[in-house]
Amino acid sequence: MSTTTAITAADINKLRQATGAGMMDCRKALTETGGDFEAAIDWLRKQGQKIAAKRSDREAKEGVVIAQTTADNKTGFVVCISCETDFVSKNADFVAFAQSIADAAVANNVNSIEELNNVSINGAKVSDLINDKLAAIGEKIGIVKFEKVEAPYVASYIHGAYRLGVLVALSAAEAEAGKDVAMQIAALNPVAVDANSVSADVIERERNIIIETMKQDPKMAGKPDDMIAKIAEGKLNAFFKEQTLLAQAFVKDGSKTVAEYLTSVQKDLQVISFKRVALG
Repeated sequence: MSTTTAITAADINKLRQATGAGMMDCRKALTETGGDFEAAIDWLRKQGQKIAAKRSDREAKEGVVIAQTTADNKTGFVVCISCETDFVSKNADFVAFAQSIADAAVANNVNSIEELNNVSINGAKVSDLINDKLAAIGEKIGIVKFEKVEAPYVASYIHGAYRLGVLVALSAAEAEAGKDVAMQIAALNPVAVDANSVSADVIERERNIIIETMKQDPKMAGKPDDMIAKIAEGKLNAFFKEQTLLAQAFVKDGSKTVAEYLTSVQKDLQVISFKRVALG
């Protein structure tokens, strides 16, 4: 692909950080895709690169993620407050500041970042408190991610010194199961609850990557397209097994899937949805 887009060292480094691929491979990927970051990731995957999964939950560079629920566990919130350095993110005062904003989200039952910025804590708007904190610490900070979940029971989990937060919506009140599933989500980062929940865009993207990778395999040379497509569907099923929550092996007992674990806890227990927010 020919392009006049200037590929900078910063662009290459960003792609390297996100994928773990080599510098020259990252340069070529960006060149071939005209500097399109997501397309460059797909290009690397199609070349068979062993790269780290890059997902949208890696937006915030540093900061604090707080996940918590209302007292009745019917509603859960995840709030991510960003900053520029880990020095600030690990500071107890900054963690307490982030916690106060998460508490305000719960107390006011907010539905968005905009609403949260406009609620008051001790008479001062959250947006003004953020500006004051910015001036005090000399770093750009802000509420960069917000998620809300409502269900018969919501479990929350914070992992890795406030670097990752998870909410799990369950069909019934099962505190231990909620925590177990939240830890599963934190560890394995599934793309959806089950195969039926995976978006059409994600399915098509994975299918295209699988087919393109197979076509570059010398062992597949000369194979008809319908055969490649059939094999690709099998590989896509493997993707669903590895990347959807209920089909994954349960981390605390590999002899069961998550779905089987839930059934063992309560026959009709279901995961309705989940949210996972991480720094990175």
